[in-house]
Amino acid sequence: MVGIRGVGAGAATRAGRGTRGAGGGFRLGPGAEASEPAAAQAAAAPSAIGLLALQETAPAAERDARARRRGEAMLGELAALQVELLSGRVDPARLQALAALAEGEAAADPMLAESIAAISLRARIELARRGIG
Repeated sequence: MVGIRGVGAGAATRAGRGTRGAGGGFRLGPGAEASEPAAAQAAAAPSAIGLLALQETAPAAERDARARRRGEAMLGELAALQVELLSGRVDPARLQALAALAEGEAAADPMLAESIAAISLRARIELARRGIG
């Protein structure tokens, strides 16, 4: 007959027998201790692959964010350049800023990279019209 000593007691005992060992609980057999490092490595392998995947995607997301900010800055500079051209005077510092923004790292996302390349091309055209670049 099997007796149960409450919830969470951790062990069931047969009536009439004492418990084995003073500590109680679960113990591995003598052959199981040697395989613990192999089991730990097997469990660590998928998590290591997961960490590598996270490291691989984090720079892509960061590159996309930087490219997006650079594209927005180029659009802002191009809009300001348009206003300056309509007023009849162009600030050379604005042209230098636009030239610096036109060169930069490509985005990881292909559609974003294509958009940034188009904005950058427009900025380079404006710079070439003014003899810069």
